[in-house]
Amino acid sequence: MAPATPELISPRSSRVLAARRLAKRNFRGKERLFLAEGPQAVREAAGHADTLVDLFATLDAAERYADIVGEARAAGARVHLADEQVIADISTTVTPQGLVGICRFLDTPFEDVLAARPRLVAVLANVRDPGNAGTVLRCADAAGAEAVVLTDASVDLYNPKAVRASVGSLFHLPVAVSVPVEDAVEGLRSVGVRILAADGAGAHDLDEELDKGTMGGPTAWVFGNEAWGLPEETRALADAVVRVPIHGKAESLNLATAAAVCLYASARAQRASTGCRTVTES
Repeated sequence: MAPATPELISPRSSRVLAARRLAKRNFRGKERLFLAEGPQAVREAAGHADTLVDLFATLDAAERYADIVGEARAAGARVHLADEQVIADISTTVTPQGLVGICRFLDTPFEDVLAARPRLVAVLANVRDPGNAGTVLRCADAAGAEAVVLTDASVDLYNPKAVRASVGSLFHLPVAVSVPVEDAVEGLRSVGVRILAADGAGAHDLDEELDKGTMGGPTAWVFGNEAWGLPEETRALADAVVRVPIHGKAESLNLATAAAVCLYASARAQRASTGCRTVTES
């Protein structure tokens, strides 16, 4: 006897309708749930304790990513088989990859970030573009940062575009949200973290700071809005305002690129025994 065809979840199912609503911020906040789309995000969610609640998968995706579906079931998630139209209705992407997970919020209280005494932190102040926020989170993860802080004026961490742009890094390191920038600076400084504001008009040059060997200690980088950068009152909170030098003819760097340069500069300095020196120094 041929095996029975797996039952597909109905487009009118209450679970499908609830999943669709998570594209809107107010419903995400009310339910404290968000969407994780695609195999990479779903795999990371399944590996993050007590996070993945539901997984919707097309028959083709369930077969192609059988290992991820197995990990989701092992993590306690409910797995629902769906046709491509259901996935398209739930997904926020133009070309869905056949897997959409529903995850619990996983942001970390700022007090817990401070208690861990982090050595490298990215603070996003007034960052409004979700793609930029997710990309900076990914850069921070890659550079070995121990936390990311989103101020109360920044974009929603769980915006689907931010989640996609993080490419799974959202599940890798603590992220505190809705922290006033003054509280973020004061709290980090209280646990011995030096505050550096990244600004194209900064008085301090990143190369010079590296050459002086001043960047080997615990550091938090404050990154501002994509269009207007950091306001004067925020720059005034920092121990130093640092610019990334432009050696060519480019007018400036975008937010995510500048963040990657700054975070990796700190990561290199912190991993050197006596800070970072120029190769010509004797």
